[in-house]
Amino acid sequence: MTKRNPFKLFLSLSLSLFFLVACAPGAKEAKTVSNDYPRIFPDYTFVTVPCNIAPLNFSLPEARQMEAVVSADGKELARKQGRSCVQFPEKSWKEWLSACRGKMLDVTVSVWTDAHPEGIRYKPFPIYVSGDPIDPWIAYRLIEPGYELWNRMGIYQRDLTSFEEKAIVTNRQNHDGCVNCHSFCDYSPENFMFHARGVNGTTVLVRGGKPTRLDLSKMEPHKSGTYPMWHPSGRYILFSSNDTHQAFYHFGHMPVEVYDLASDLMIYDVANNRVLTDPRFTNKENMETFPAFSPDGKQVYFCTASTKKMPMEYKSLKYALCRVGFDEKTGQLLEQVDTLYSPAVKGGSVSFPRLSPDGKYLLYTEAACATFPIWHKEADLKMIRLADNKEMDTAPLNSDDTESYHAWSSDGRWVIFSSRRLDGRYTRLFIAAMDAEGRFGKPFLLPQKDPAENVLRMKSYNIPEFIRGEVKLDKREVTSLFDIK
Repeated sequence: MTKRNPFKLFLSLSLSLFFLVACAPGAKEAKTVSNDYPRIFPDYTFVTVPCNIAPLNFSLPEARQMEAVVSADGKELARKQGRSCVQFPEKSWKEWLSACRGKMLDVTVSVWTDAHPEGIRYKPFPIYVSGDPIDPWIAYRLIEPGYELWNRMGIYQRDLTSFEEKAIVTNRQNHDGCVNCHSFCDYSPENFMFHARGVNGTTVLVRGGKPTRLDLSKMEPHKSGTYPMWHPSGRYILFSSNDTHQAFYHFGHMPVEVYDLASDLMIYDVANNRVLTDPRFTNKENMETFPAFSPDGKQVYFCTASTKKMPMEYKSLKYALCRVGFDEKTGQLLEQVDTLYSPAVKGGSVSFPRLSPDGKYLLYTEAACATFPIWHKEADLKMIRLADNKEMDTAPLNSDDTESYHAWSSDGRWVIFSSRRLDGRYTRLFIAAMDAEGRFGKPFLLPQKDPAENVLRMKSYNIPEFIRGEVKLDKREVTSLFDIK
C-alpha cells in the first residue's frame, strides 16, 4: 500500500476548501440591490444596544446562503457568512462595540435564496451603540406557559455580555415543588430571596450568599408571603400575602385567569425577625398586591381593589395604584394615602409598579381588568413621570400581544420586560433603552447564540430582574433546607 505524503494531503484539502468557499454563493457580490431593509430574525434593525451586550446574531430562514458586512464610520470591520444564520465571534463583537460607543454600526445583509439565486443585497441598517453599559446579569424563572401543568422549573441567571446561562435553583432541589417570586436587594447577587412551595416549603432568604429558611407563616399574623420587594437598606422586605387561584376557560382567547380571593400587605423586619402589619391594609373589604418601595425607601407603592365575587366578577375587578409613606426607623406605614391611578378615571387595572432608580418615573402594566395580566392580550406597559403625574409615551415598548412584567437596570437607562409578541403563547424577554428625557428606543429580543433558540425553547421567561453580578449559591446548602424531618 502506497503511503501518501501528509503535506500533499493537507495542501490538497486546503485547496479544495478554498475552492468550495470561493464558489459559495456568499463569496461573490449579490447581483440585485434592494431599497428595502432585510426582514431578519430577531429584528435588530434600528435598535439601541448597550456597549457590553452579547452578539446580536440573526437569521433569515429562507436563505441558502447569507452574508453580513459590518462597518462603522464608512470603514468595514468584518464580513461574516453563514447559511441561514449569521453568528458574530464574541471577541470581535466586543471590540467593535467598545470602539463604537456612542456611535453607530452599519450592517449590510446579502442573501441567496430560491427566489434570488444570484443574490440580493438589502439596504444597510443601523445598530446604535450606547455609551451606557447594562448590568451584566439577569435572573428569571423558566416555566411551561400554561402554569396548570409543569414538570421542571427553575430560577436561572444569564450573562448579558455572553450567552452563558446557569441555574440558581431548580425544583429538583425542593422535591419537585414550585420555585418563584425571586427578589434581589439593590441588585445584589449575594442578598436575595425566593419562595419554594411544596414539601417542606419555605421562603429562602439569602444574605451574604448564605441561604436560610424564613417561615413567615409561623410568625404572627401567620400569613405566607407572595409578591416581595426589598427596602433599599436591606432591613425590610415588603410582601403582599395573596390567596391566589386559577380559573380555566374552554372558550375565548384567554385560556386561564389568575385571581386572588384575598390579599394584604405585610412587612418583614429582617433585623428583628418579625412581621409588621397595618389594619388599613389587612381588612377583608379591600385587596392589596404588588408592593414596591421607592428608591429612597421613603414610600410604598401598591395596587388595590375592592373585594369582588371571584371568578364570576373578574371583569369588574380593577386595581388602582396608590402610594403611602414609610418610616424606616419604625417600619410603619404613614397616614396619608395618595391615588396615582384611578380605574374610575383611566378605565383599566394596574399591576407591577416599578420605579426608576432615580425616582423620576413609574413603569407599570395596564390591563382591562383583574390582577394578573400575563394572559391578557390587551395588557401594555405604561409609565408616568412622578413630578407631575404626566403619562409618558410607551408606544415603542408595546405590541398587539401581552406585555407584562418589567424591571429597571441599576442606572435606569435600560428596561427589560416579558412579552408574548412572537407567538402569543410564550413570554420572551425584550430590552429597551431609555434616554434622559424618558423616551424609549425600539426593544430588542434577548440575544441568543443560535437565533432559533428564541422559538425552539418551550419555556416561558418569567419575572426578569437585573443583578450586578453572578449568583454563586451553594446548591447543596439550598437542597438541605428542604430535607428537614
